[in-house]
Amino acid sequence: MLKTHYFFALSLPSETKRYLDECMHLMEAQNSFKKWVHPEDYHLTLAFLGSAEKLGPVLEKAGSLQLPAFPLTLERFGTFGKSDSPRILWMGILSSDMLHNVRGRVYGACEETGFQLDKRPFSPHITVGRKWNEQTPFTDEWLNGFQPAASHTFTATEMVLYQTHPDRTPKYEAIYTIPFQAN
Repeated sequence: MLKTHYFFALSLPSETKRYLDECMHLMEAQNSFKKWVHPEDYHLTLAFLGSAEKLGPVLEKAGSLQLPAFPLTLERFGTFGKSDSPRILWMGILSSDMLHNVRGRVYGACEETGFQLDKRPFSPHITVGRKWNEQTPFTDEWLNGFQPAASHTFTATEMVLYQTHPDRTPKYEAIYTIPFQAN
């Protein structure tokens, strides 16, 4: 049986999920990645908590942060993993000082309540696919053929604590929502 995990993330508005889904249609039709993220599962992770047992203190701490709503712009597709066989396909976010500030505050709240978090540098992205599925090597030229013609901007209005359900589709359940303050 797969373990349930928890993570804090920015939820995405419906129109942003639709935009991403539309961007993905041609790639999905080629079946070039083994798994595609369900559109309802699109999110931007801020802090991965793992298989937490006690969430009360971190929810209280994160819920008291008083975070402002702020704009974000989706930029372009990219990958993580081997250059010829990536394990993650993602949509990137245009650099945002506000996003880094919010992530730092959430990350700090999680550490202050005892969570041991990933120490890798924050690389904001929305995962859309997993595991290159072609016999031929992946190339940037292939990916460039799918880059969106225009950017998409949305407003981050809330942070959500998600619970994973690996045996379901969609597999992420919002169990606690922290609204951001309107500007």
